[in-house]
Amino acid sequence: MLFIRIPALILTILICVPAAWASDVATLTASMQARYESLDSFSASFNQVLFNASSSETQQRAGNIAYRQPGLVRWETTTPEPELLVVGKDEVWSHFPHEDAAYKYTVEQVLSSKTVLRFISGKANLRDDFWVTSLGREDGLDKLELIPKEPEPEMVQAYLWLTPEYALLQKVQILDFFGNENTVILKGIVMNPELQDSAFSFTPPPGTDVYDNTHK
Repeated sequence: MLFIRIPALILTILICVPAAWASDVATLTASMQARYESLDSFSASFNQVLFNASSSETQQRAGNIAYRQPGLVRWETTTPEPELLVVGKDEVWSHFPHEDAAYKYTVEQVLSSKTVLRFISGKANLRDDFWVTSLGREDGLDKLELIPKEPEPEMVQAYLWLTPEYALLQKVQILDFFGNENTVILKGIVMNPELQDSAFSFTPPPGTDVYDNTHK
């Protein structure tokens, strides 16, 4: 699917909890899960680096993300080219303006994978779906390794970097079966902002080629 550029864990781990549990992986994952489940909304900007293992090429991307319960997502890339993913209540849209193309899916189709947008919607369980290991400190941040108990091609391994003071996510890296890397650095996280319904709906602009996959 065309929207798999989105990092799998990004919303499951965008949380801020006390540092007392930072050295205890079991308590850490429990606190992260509880905090995520109680989160109403958040917004942030991001820088993203996509590494292609076969060509050794990298692509730099940047944009903004917004999330609101229950599982509504707006992931908007602004550079190098505008792209938009909207996960609404009943449908999902992936829009590529430079191609004049939009792809429509059902929410069930998108959330069938445990390692992609299932995390963004809060449908995955960090404790049950991963083996989590603490790797100590790196560049002043707490580093965790996540191995999915049931690996999928889109993700076989992930790393998280969190601030030791509040365990706030600063960086996430996801590796797929082919050795490709998806790294995201978050900036300016705002917890529980007011987000309008219109942010999580999409109507294809005139002249857009629409590819409806909802019946497949």
